[in-house]
Amino acid sequence: MDCVEGMKKIPDKSIDLVVTSPPYDEIRKYNGYTFNLHKTGIEIFRVLKDGGIAVMVLQDSTKNYGKTLTSIKTIIDWCDNIGFKLFECVIYRKNGTEGAWWTNRFRIDHEYMPIFLKGEKPQYFNKEPLIVPSKHGGKVMTGSGNRRTSGETTKTVKREINKMKCRGTIWDYLMAGDKDPDKRKHPASFPDKIPYDFINCFCPLDGIVLDPFMGSGSTAVSAKKLGRNFIGFEISDEYCNITKNRLRKTAYIESLN
Repeated sequence: MDCVEGMKKIPDKSIDLVVTSPPYDEIRKYNGYTFNLHKTGIEIFRVLKDGGIAVMVLQDSTKNYGKTLTSIKTIIDWCDNIGFKLFECVIYRKNGTEGAWWTNRFRIDHEYMPIFLKGEKPQYFNKEPLIVPSKHGGKVMTGSGNRRTSGETTKTVKREINKMKCRGTIWDYLMAGDKDPDKRKHPASFPDKIPYDFINCFCPLDGIVLDPFMGSGSTAVSAKKLGRNFIGFEISDEYCNITKNRLRKTAYIESLN
């Protein structure tokens, strides 16, 4: 069903995390269905718990050599008019395709992943599953000199580099393609690793994850693998069947383990 109508059936402050990618800018046809991002944001804000997080994966299309700015407009709308804070905007780095822009534009190697916060601070935050190896881990190096607001530079120090570090705000999914034949039936899926990482970071073990635009089911499958509960809405019967098939396969694989 339509996600806005569907979310009206969910109680206030009952969802821990939202991870979704809306069908922005008519980049794909999506069987002709339409949606309203503002109304979607209102319902997401209502159903999220205080401290809840909503993550969106989106980009801007290019029309007449100019960006639509859908990403920026949505961030401003959800913060200024709905009540969210922008906790952070993470960059999803991927392998872009040259396409028609070989001689006319830069190749697009990223999408935006704004992280919206309802309330003062996240109710749950654990970035340990997201740490990555340090390039110089284990070495003793000199550095850490920082520029103060006065313009002065602090003294450098000698220290051993940790073997693991925070991944920061650039998240690489260069090799995160999913070779699921069911998933490939959807025109615009994202790597399962994206919702998997966000669920690990922002959703407690007994939490509920919501995806208003379920698509090929990446959020649902990731929630299932991580032992979280999930709710998903999808207006297309075709895409609902893709998700159902993927969930059946996930359950079967888990039963073998």
